[in-house]
Amino acid sequence: MKDNLVTKLLKAHLIEGELSRGKEIKIRIDQTLTQDSTGTMVYLQLEALGVREIKTSLSVAYIDHNTLQTGFENADDHRFIQSAAKKYGLYFSKAGGGICHQVHLEQFLAPGLTLLGSDSHTPTGGGMGALAIGAGGLDVAVAMATGTYEFTMPGVMGVNLVGSLPPWVSGKDVILKILSLLTVRGGVGLILEYRGEGVKSLSLSDRATIANMGAELGATTSVFPSDELTLTYLTRQGRAEDYRPLEADPGARYDESITIDLDTLEPLVALPHSPDRVGRIVDHPLKVDQVAIGSCTNSSYQDLLTVAKILKGRRVHPDVSLVIAPGSARVLRALSDSGALSDLIGAGARILEAACGPCIGMGQAPPSGGISLRTFNRNFKGRSGTQDAGVYLLSPAAAAISGITGRLTDPRILGEMPSVTYPLRFPPAQEYLIAPEAAPEGMPLVMGSNIKPFPVGEALADTLEKRVLLKLGDHVTTDDIMPSTAKLLPYRSNIPKLSEYCFMGQCPDFAKRAALASGGLVVGGENYGQGSSREHAALVPLYLGVKAVLAKSFARIHRSNLINSGILPLEFSQAEDYGQVGEGDVLLMENLTASLERGLAITVVNVTRDNVFTCRFTGSKRERKTLLMGGTVNRLRGEKA
Repeated sequence: MKDNLVTKLLKAHLIEGELSRGKEIKIRIDQTLTQDSTGTMVYLQLEALGVREIKTSLSVAYIDHNTLQTGFENADDHRFIQSAAKKYGLYFSKAGGGICHQVHLEQFLAPGLTLLGSDSHTPTGGGMGALAIGAGGLDVAVAMATGTYEFTMPGVMGVNLVGSLPPWVSGKDVILKILSLLTVRGGVGLILEYRGEGVKSLSLSDRATIANMGAELGATTSVFPSDELTLTYLTRQGRAEDYRPLEADPGARYDESITIDLDTLEPLVALPHSPDRVGRIVDHPLKVDQVAIGSCTNSSYQDLLTVAKILKGRRVHPDVSLVIAPGSARVLRALSDSGALSDLIGAGARILEAACGPCIGMGQAPPSGGISLRTFNRNFKGRSGTQDAGVYLLSPAAAAISGITGRLTDPRILGEMPSVTYPLRFPPAQEYLIAPEAAPEGMPLVMGSNIKPFPVGEALADTLEKRVLLKLGDHVTTDDIMPSTAKLLPYRSNIPKLSEYCFMGQCPDFAKRAALASGGLVVGGENYGQGSSREHAALVPLYLGVKAVLAKSFARIHRSNLINSGILPLEFSQAEDYGQVGEGDVLLMENLTASLERGLAITVVNVTRDNVFTCRFTGSKRERKTLLMGGTVNRLRGEKA
């Protein structure tokens, strides 16, 4: 049997199920990661489940999102997470240590391992030959408690890379090209496996960038082979012993396949307001107000040393604010040791701490109506913190030269591309890491006043008659459902407070509507819930009484989060039935429990318009049971009893 790499990784970790597309499987999870934007919920959920010890071989709690401390809330959350790390025997990465995905690549992950993270960009680890999957916080809590993860077996798309990267073209341009071909929902239900001779021309940083932004395709994850370049990377990080070669068998089969000719690529840019609206940089010479370089996508030493070489001896344009956020303390220290940090400062760049920062709206919002070029992974409307800003996504090299010229500029105008010389061994940065230590028996968690209990769903009623509180279009993001801004991020552990801002950009009075109607329904189009793994986009609607979401299709992680919360994710049986429903309509669904148990279509009566259509729930036996019991917490408590 000739196996692709994904199948090999899954076979090595399979506990239950059949490795057949569409079948539910259970795999062993080696490592987990959380970050502070999602971590408080994970550890509250572990407490609610009565977990005493974790079953993974290694788990890490990172502080990298909510590092702007304008009040006590973020600091209290950090103290809470640190106490949870001590109680459960986790590594704790302090603020300033770096972005979880970059640090995890440097210090913990290894080829062949499985990683589950409460962040949608966890697939970054696929650049190292690991099976790294992003999930909602409750799924990660369960993985920590059981050492397992259950999900539907995706198809595997082979991405055949031929040729090699031309000068001034990087991994960012590769994934932007793929996004232009497949769109933001083209990877749903798939794992992308990169293969072919072209892989050899991609550094591990390029591979990590491509795997990271596979999340924007909606893919479950992305995987690269582990080869000599992987060994070189691990050796420089002082972890050569973690290397193992991994690749697909010759002649391995794939469910789907595409070919990308690297030789034909050129510098690309994603236009507002979606990562798949891609064009050539040379076609968009617009004036620029801000340049932001960093994020988990492009904050490696390779990325920032390239930027430093471009900026050296030059000056940032007078009309441009250029900010740089290194991916880790190790990267920042290496830049300092090499003299590159001095070159960045000498050009007039603003150096931020090693954290996510502006990528998740934590500071550095552009001016009103401004044009911001970012090396990040998402450019959804308003995510930058400025609702009317135009955000463009591009490579670090293109961002750097644009910061000098003041206009979106193709980096090829610079002529010969500078070479990047790596240190033989990266400097340590262990000062930000606290290793697991024995905790006192019955140790309580340190909980500040801003930390509130998370809502738990109720068992599914057989009859549901509710009003449509809001009707939305295609590609609704988790930022649309539960905005992520510097103002709101401090309330990630306070669902009641956060609920005041649910659907703020689409319907400012949504919370009041929900209260007046005693809850209700939400209707959406294609790819509902794309974007972040944040389960707040399910927990907040649950708190407000949302019982079901009817949509044409759902993004993978958000669908799982809805199920975990006990909210019905229903798909229209016919896409045109979306037009049969209007905002404010009252919908009636009867015989829900029997229909769900038996996998039958659910009849929906639009009482307001006097018409009838059907919806369906296509899911596993476990998922149906979870919904019937009102969410994963209720199901696990019942099974434990």
